[in-house]
Amino acid sequence: MAKIDLDSLSIEELAALRDHAADKLFEKVAARRAELEAELERLAQYGKPVKKSETAPVAKIKKSDEVKEPVAKAA
Repeated sequence: MAKIDLDSLSIEELAALRDHAADKLFEKVAARRAELEAELERLAQYGKPVKKSETAPVAKIKKSDEVKEPVAKAA
């Protein structure tokens, strides 16, 4: 990989380099994720199916856990 003299770059050039690096990183992560998902699909035929959790379950509030407000007495 070619070395870049970051000190010689202007602010605009550094910002463009940062943006380009972030875009390239996103592309590589997406490609690797696709590879891993394809591999998981191939491996799934040998084991039990894996359930994908979309979101974490929401805890339900029990009646005994609810905060009861004191009843105000009429004066």
